[in-house]
Amino acid sequence: MQKTALILTSVLALTACAGKKTEVAASDDVAPEVVVNFDADSAYSYVERQVAFGPRVPNTEAHRRCGEWLASELRRRGADVTEQRSDLTAFDGTVLKAVNILGRFNTESPDRLLLLAHWDCRPWADQDPNPDNRKKPVDGANDGASGVGVLLEIARQLSEKAPGKGVDILFVDAEDWGTEGSEDSWALGARYFMEHPPVEGYLPDEAILLDMVGGKGAVFCREYFSEQAAPRLAQSLWGIAASRGYGDLFLNKLGGAVTDDHVQLIEKGVPAVDIIEYHPEQESGFNPHWHTVSDNMENIDRATLKAVGETVMQYLITNY
Repeated sequence: MQKTALILTSVLALTACAGKKTEVAASDDVAPEVVVNFDADSAYSYVERQVAFGPRVPNTEAHRRCGEWLASELRRRGADVTEQRSDLTAFDGTVLKAVNILGRFNTESPDRLLLLAHWDCRPWADQDPNPDNRKKPVDGANDGASGVGVLLEIARQLSEKAPGKGVDILFVDAEDWGTEGSEDSWALGARYFMEHPPVEGYLPDEAILLDMVGGKGAVFCREYFSEQAAPRLAQSLWGIAASRGYGDLFLNKLGGAVTDDHVQLIEKGVPAVDIIEYHPEQESGFNPHWHTVSDNMENIDRATLKAVGETVMQYLITNY
């Protein structure tokens, strides 16, 4: 993903007039007390298992083996699984053997929540401070594996207590083989999925994207495109997080505009929210390990996984 360079004129004008930090309205609804059985140790182990395959860069053996494992894990949890294979051409002309992996729970329900994360890794650590590392692939512990790890734990919970409505888990491929300055070069797998849905007529009612949700010291602002397309969903998620004591991670203020997988859903009319680590003080907007060789297990925090996992699980339990 990349941070889109936008001048948010309306936000800046509001800030100037009010003379205070830019914040967004909190939800009027008080999140009810809900028992959430999200196991952070389990989510951590799912992250660790992915990283153990090696960098999951498309067209590599590590990518192939990890994709097979992800599909088998969803099947093991009782999901109806579709592996959507495609040849996608990257900005540099490389043909990527991509696989989107969709697991559906309660397939008969017309009401559907889509939870998604990308599972591929950046092929080059182009943001690494050491020039010698910039052609090396990224482990993607946070940028990739963390979101998938949280969703695999949610799938495990759904196997123990089926949802009353439809819940879909999607691992999208070929998100991170992009180049700065070219928005269309990112999120290739998500674009293909929305243009060629593997289930005829598939269009979820709403969607939650998890991206970089396991880092130490992570904070999550309300991403700009999400706020424009799905303000009610964003309000609900950030309200739940605050009610569970995670207001220090889920900051109730507007973040940057991020070109990510959720944009592909928004363009098709799906209200979608991107829960993504965002640091406005960083030039990139992301954590200092982003697209570097230090995006590894040393920087994964169970507490962050727990905060995100419990927040999403409570929303799911309450609404689906």
